[in-house]
Amino acid sequence: MLAAYDRQMRRNLDADGPDGPGVLIERAGGVVRRMGAAHDWNCVLWSELDESTADEAIAAQVRHFTALGVEFEWKAYSHDLPADLPARLLAAGFTPEPAETLMVAAVAELPLDTAPPEGVRLLPVTDADGVRLMVDVHEQAFGTDGTALGRQILDQLTTAPETLDAVVAMAGDVPISSARLEFRPGTDFAGLWGGGTVAEWRGRGVYRSLIAYRARIAEARGVPYLQVDASDQSRPILRRLGFAELGTTTPYIYRPPLSPGV
Repeated sequence: MLAAYDRQMRRNLDADGPDGPGVLIERAGGVVRRMGAAHDWNCVLWSELDESTADEAIAAQVRHFTALGVEFEWKAYSHDLPADLPARLLAAGFTPEPAETLMVAAVAELPLDTAPPEGVRLLPVTDADGVRLMVDVHEQAFGTDGTALGRQILDQLTTAPETLDAVVAMAGDVPISSARLEFRPGTDFAGLWGGGTVAEWRGRGVYRSLIAYRARIAEARGVPYLQVDASDQSRPILRRLGFAELGTTTPYIYRPPLSPGV
């Protein structure tokens, strides 16, 4: 399963795949990188390196993205080589964010009938108004600015709607949770992303209902597996639902230095 995930979702991406306007997938110097606008997710998705090539490949990506003036993420997995890749990224000036657990489940084995708690309805997100509700939830649930995320989601809904299903849980007129399901056509995996619930609604089954909602969509689309990068908070819930752990993934962020006078 891990080999299939690496092959389909990291290594063999289509260079002109439907990832949004202006997004490019490039292979250069032993890595596969995703590049978009400054507000987009710019990252190294895959690397095939060893002790003799890693440092130069890291330096090359730093030079490349710094020349573009954008920060980027090196998405490192626990099984990536060389084994000391994390230490090399740290030495090159990257900052690690909390590690997450790569988890996968067969859609056919998941509970699909979990309903939201009483008084909560699930609202599909299809336009800018829905995206604003998602951003509101994101900022409350995670305590971070959701402006760039909102632009990414709206770009994707506008240019490649077949690759994204987004949903907001509403308690009356108040958004309390949101999540999205991302598809990559031609693969066996759909990704669960952004699941977050405001503090006062946690522990009531809203998150589980959003898992079931998205699993039903994946089933209808004929996608056999769901994948998620799980936080420490969501991992126990996903494990109880039947997700298996395949390893860990850590985002290493590189922020180019500001130009003089900026």
